[in-house]
Amino acid sequence: MSSDIILILTLAAIVISSPFISKLINIPTSIIEILIGSILATIGFIHKQEQFEMVAEVGFLYLMFLAGLEIDFNKLINSSKELISKSLLFLFLIAFLSTSVGFLLNFNVIFIVSLPLISVGLLATLSKSYKDAKWLEIAFTVGVLGEVASIIALTVLDVASKVGFSKDLAIELTILFSFIFIVIALYKILDLLFWWSPELKDKIMPKHDVSEQDIRVAIALFFIFIALMVWLHLELALGAFISGIAISAFFHHKKDLEEKMSSFGFGFLVPLFFIHVGTTLDLTSVTMDGVFINAILIVSLSLGIKILSSFVLRSFLSSKEVILSALSLSMPLTLLVAVATIGYNLQIITILNYYSLILASILEIVIAMIAIKVLLQ
Repeated sequence: MSSDIILILTLAAIVISSPFISKLINIPTSIIEILIGSILATIGFIHKQEQFEMVAEVGFLYLMFLAGLEIDFNKLINSSKELISKSLLFLFLIAFLSTSVGFLLNFNVIFIVSLPLISVGLLATLSKSYKDAKWLEIAFTVGVLGEVASIIALTVLDVASKVGFSKDLAIELTILFSFIFIVIALYKILDLLFWWSPELKDKIMPKHDVSEQDIRVAIALFFIFIALMVWLHLELALGAFISGIAISAFFHHKKDLEEKMSSFGFGFLVPLFFIHVGTTLDLTSVTMDGVFINAILIVSLSLGIKILSSFVLRSFLSSKEVILSALSLSMPLTLLVAVATIGYNLQIITILNYYSLILASILEIVIAMIAIKVLLQ
C-alpha cells in the first residue's frame, strides 16, 4: 500500500474518531486533532504531502471566513465609543507590555512580535459552544481590531525582512491601508444601495432557495477576496476574514447560511487544518535543549500580558468574564506559526527557537481552551 493511501486513510480515521475521543475525555475536538496529528506525524503515519498541505491551507482560510461570518458587522460599527476606545487601549497595552518585557529579557525580535499577536480564527470554534456569551461578543469586537493590527505587523515583518525599511515597505503598507479604506467605502455604498432597494438582497440570496444559491454566492465571494489578496500580495487570511464579514453584514436575513457553512467547514476542511498544525511539531523536539522551557515562557508571558491588559474592559464584563475574554484572544495559532516560519527562513532565529514557537502556538490553544472550560463549569 502506497504512503499516500496510508495518509488518506489515516486522515479519514482521525476526522471520524476525534469527536468521539473529545467527548470521552472532555477536551475540545480541535486539540484532539492537533495532538493526534503530532503523534502520528512523529511515528511516521502522516508525512509531508503537497495536496494535504494545500487542503490544510484552504481549511485555515475557511476557518478565517467562518470567523468573519460570526461577526455582526452592523453591531460592530455601531459599538459604543467607550468599547472601541477600551479595545484600542487593550491593544496598545499588550503591544507596550510585550515590547517592554521583550527588551527587558533581551528577546529576539521574533519573540517580541509573537507575544501580542491576536487572531479570531479559533473564536469561531468557541462560538459553537458559547454562542450568546457576552465575553465572547466582546472578544470578537476586540479580536477584529487585533486581527487587523496583527496582520499589519506580520506584513511589516515579512516585507521589512526581505527589503528592509525602504520604499518597498512603504508601498506595501500603502496598498494594505488603501485596500482597507476601499473595503470600508464599498460597504458604505452597498449599505446605501441595499437600503434603497432591499429586494436586491433576496434576489442575490433568496429566502426560499432550492439551488443552494446562498452557498454559491458565499463561496464565490470567499474566492474573489482571496484572489484579490494574491493579486495585491497581501495576507490571504485578511481576504478570507473580510469575505465572511461581508456575508454577515449584508445577508443576515439568511439565518441558516451560517449553520450550513459552519457544518461544512467543521465537518471537513477545518479538521484537516488542525491535523496539519499538529504535524508541524515533531514531538521528539520537545526534549531538545531549551525548547520546552522557551515555549512555556512564551505562553506564560503572552497569556499574562493579555489577561493583565484585558482588565481595561472591566466596565463591560465581570472579572471572570474579562479573563475568559482574554483567554479566547490568546490563540494566535497560524499567525504565530507564520512569524516563526519567517524568522527561521531568514535565519533570525535558530531551529530550536522555531520549535519553541510552534510548541507555544499549540500549548496556547490547549491551555486557553481547557482554562475556559474549567472556568465555565
